[in-house]
Amino acid sequence: MKIIEKLWGSSCFDRYFLGVLIAIELLMSFTSLGYIHIPPISVTIAYLPILVAGCLLGTVQSVTVGVVFGIASMYKASAFYVMPADAVFSPFLSEAPASSLVLSIGTRSLFGLLIGFAFLAAKKSKHCRLWAGLVSAIAPKVHSLLVYTAMGILFPELGRRYTSAFQWDLDDTLFAALCVLVVELLWTIYQSDTIQNAKSYIDQSVHNPYASKRVYLFFAIFDFFLLCMAVFATVYFSQRESYMLGQHGVVVSEIISTDLLHLQVQFLIASLSLNVISVILLISIYKYMSYKEYRGEMDELTGIMGRRMFLYHCNKAQETSRPGPEKTGWFLFVDVDYFKAINDTFGHAVGDQVLREIAANLQAAFGEDGKVGRIGGDEFAVLIETPMLQQKLDQRLEQFLEAISGTLPDRKISCSIGGYQFVFPQSVKHILTETDQMLYQAKENGRACYVTKAYAASELSVCMEP
Repeated sequence: MKIIEKLWGSSCFDRYFLGVLIAIELLMSFTSLGYIHIPPISVTIAYLPILVAGCLLGTVQSVTVGVVFGIASMYKASAFYVMPADAVFSPFLSEAPASSLVLSIGTRSLFGLLIGFAFLAAKKSKHCRLWAGLVSAIAPKVHSLLVYTAMGILFPELGRRYTSAFQWDLDDTLFAALCVLVVELLWTIYQSDTIQNAKSYIDQSVHNPYASKRVYLFFAIFDFFLLCMAVFATVYFSQRESYMLGQHGVVVSEIISTDLLHLQVQFLIASLSLNVISVILLISIYKYMSYKEYRGEMDELTGIMGRRMFLYHCNKAQETSRPGPEKTGWFLFVDVDYFKAINDTFGHAVGDQVLREIAANLQAAFGEDGKVGRIGGDEFAVLIETPMLQQKLDQRLEQFLEAISGTLPDRKISCSIGGYQFVFPQSVKHILTETDQMLYQAKENGRACYVTKAYAASELSVCMEP
C-alpha cells in the first residue's frame, strides 16, 4: 500500500479516478472511440485520458496512462489485417522489435511525461486555466511530433518525418478544440464543491468504523465472476465465428483464426474496462454513503463521536479482540460539574465553549490510546484500548483536570471522573455498570476528582480542589 501511495498519491479518490482513466484509455484504444481511420494510417485521439491525468492528477499518473496507451496500441497493431503503416507499432510484425517498442510504448510514455510537466508548470502560473488550455490545444501536435519523429528515425522507409506533424488543417483544429473542451470541462467538474466533498468523504472513509470488509470481498468476487464470464464468452464466440465462416464456405486459415481471437480479446478488454469502471463507481458510492452515515453519527458541537457510534465502537473493540495473554484497557465516564449553573450564569454559548474545550482536552489526553465520545449533554466517555499503568492514567487525568480548570476566566471548570480497568474481551454492559459506580463515588467524594478501579485491585480515589 505504501508503494502504491508513493507512486500514485495518498488520495484514495484520485487512485480510483486513475483506475477509471486507465479503463477509459483501454476502452478508447480497443473501440472506434479512440481512432479515426484515414488511409493509409489511423489518426488517434486516445491520448485524451493522458491529458486528463496530467492536468488533474499529476505527472506519474499521466505517464502511467501513457504506458497503458502504448501497450494497447502495440497489441492492436499485432493483428495480421492491420495496415502496413500501423504494423510498425507491433514488435511481432515489424521485424524490428526494439524499435517497435520504442515507437509504441516509448513515445506514449514520453508524451505522458511531457504533458505532466507542462500541466504542472501551467498550474503554478498566474493564469493557470489559460496556460492549461494552451497545453491541451498543442497536445495533439506534440503527440504527432513524437510519433512521426520516432517513425522517421526507426522506420525511414515509411516516408514519415517530424515535419509531418507541422501540417495543420481543419481536422487539427477540431482535435485541438476537443482537447481543450474535455480538459477544461473536467477540470471545472473536478474542482466543484460536489466532487471535492465526495473526494474528502472517500479519502477519509479509511477511518470509518461502519465500513464492512465483507462488502469489499463481495466486490472482488463479483469482479472475478465478470472476468470469468467474459473470458468464457470470448473463447466461445471465437470458436463459433470460425465454425460459422466454415459453414459459409470460407476457409478459416490459422492466420484468420488468430485474427478472430485477436478481435475477441479486444472486445474482452473493452468489456472488462466497462466492468472495472462500474465496480470502481460502486465502491466509491459505498464508501461515500457509509462515511456520510458515519459523519452523521459524530457530535456536531464537539467533533467527537456521538453516543451511538461510540458504543458501537466499544462493542466492536470487544468483538474483534483476539484471544491470548490478558490485554487490559480502561473505560472512563467524565461529567462536567455544575454544568447547568454554567449555562444559567454565562449563557449557552459559553456552555458550548466549555464542552468543546473538554472534548478537545480529552482527545489530546487519550486520543492516541483510544476513542473519545460525547454520550449525553455534559457527559463524555473514553475507551482506552492500549494497556496503561495506573500511575500513567493518574498522571493523564490530573493533567486533564488542570488543563480544563482555566477554560473560563471567572470560574474554575471541573469534572467528576469514574474509571474502570477491564480485560479484553468484556461485556460492554458490565463495563458501563462498573464505571458508572466509580463516577457515582467521585460525585459522592465532592466532585472535581476521579475514582478508578484497577483490574483485580481495590478502588483508588484522588481528589482535587474544586
